[in-house]
Amino acid sequence: MTANTALPVVSIVGRPNVGKSTLFNRILGRREAIVEERPGVTRDRKALEAEWLGTHFELVDTGGWMPSGNELDDKVSAQSEKAIEDSDLIVLVVDGTTGMTEEDGRVASLLRRADVAVLLVVNKIDSPLRDVDIWEFLSLGLGDPLGVSALHSRNTGDLLDQIIGALPAAEPESPDDVEEEEVSNVDEI
Repeated sequence: MTANTALPVVSIVGRPNVGKSTLFNRILGRREAIVEERPGVTRDRKALEAEWLGTHFELVDTGGWMPSGNELDDKVSAQSEKAIEDSDLIVLVVDGTTGMTEEDGRVASLLRRADVAVLLVVNKIDSPLRDVDIWEFLSLGLGDPLGVSALHSRNTGDLLDQIIGALPAAEPESPDDVEEEEVSNVDEI
């Protein structure tokens, strides 16, 4: 995992197979994360620099959060929890085709206790006809959900606008960081 501590950190979290890696690739604009139909493909965090409208941030893809007692699942979940601790913003991805699950509720509960801003994204909302499917996720208590389709790029620009709007404000430059403007000489009369 690369870490550029000068950039704000945005981590994508959620249970397995909700489209986190597909969304990661869509935001980056290129395929960096492996995407397959079967769950559990992403196991470690992967962080890369992303940019939207001139704002740069570190984007982190995580494995599916699913503590089950299985040693591998617990390790993957621990990586997701570490990403949450290290983040300035969390994008919680849930699956609009399966509806809300107990696992979604457990992740949401963890995020409500964390001291970090959260955007709730309902993925796999491939057409406006599916927009109604997002509202059941209000009960997670994480604010208004945004329906997207990472696969088809639906509403991903809106998501990026929300990400940029939710990031902490950049530190103002100190006078030492600003280059002095050149002053032109004025001829004396």
